Amino acid sequence: MAKRKHSAEWMIDRVKEYLNGSGSYESIARDNGIGYTTIRRWVAAYRYHGEAAFFERYGNNQYTHEFKISCIEMVISGKLSVEECTARFGISHASVLRRWISEYNANRELKDYDPKREVYMAEARRKTTIEERKEIVKYCIDHDRDYKGTAATYDVSYTQVYSWVRKFDANGEEALIDKRGHHKTDDEVDELERLRRENLRLKRQLQERDMTVELLKKVRELEGM
Repeated sequence: MAKRKHSAEWMIDRVKEYLNGSGSYESIARDNGIGYTTIRRWVAAYRYHGEAAFFERYGNNQYTHEFKISCIEMVISGKLSVEECTARFGISHASVLRRWISEYNANRELKDYDPKREVYMAEARRKTTIEERKEIVKYCIDHDRDYKGTAATYDVSYTQVYSWVRKFDANGEEALIDKRGHHKTDDEVDELERLRRENLRLKRQLQERDMTVELLKKVRELEGM
């Protein structure tokens, strides 16, 4: 389980601020430096489980195919919102449920998930967007760099989280952009790389010239027969 940035008592106080009318989601989030969806999630959890929601672990260790489908159908049918369903059934994060819904709508297979087993395994990796990676890194840093807990929360691998946080520490959000398949132009690389590319181009040109010369020789030989 990821370590919490705030104490249970502090979170309960923020929930009660909202419930007794002392502030809106927006004002409480702004005044306390927390996310708008975070305070909504806390309020939903409090309504379903009371103060115990902030002292006990309600998150599921495993998400079966049947469990995922049941939650998705409740949201799609309008019985529960994403935040309400997340709080009621102890899903680790609302973004996890949103991803299940996205995969369901795309007719992708919803597999059983065991975070204790999956977070360290290479096959647990999935494709992520730049916005997801930013959110994951922020969550991990806010929770005392609990890489394993973050990996379980967002259904990614431990090595992914560790790598993204290290890249972020070194070069900021820009480093989280997946540049695989992106070929930098000559203007985007350093002098050494430009020289290496120029050398390769010259070699290819020489190879092409040699092939042309060899081809002309063969043509002449054929013409002289």
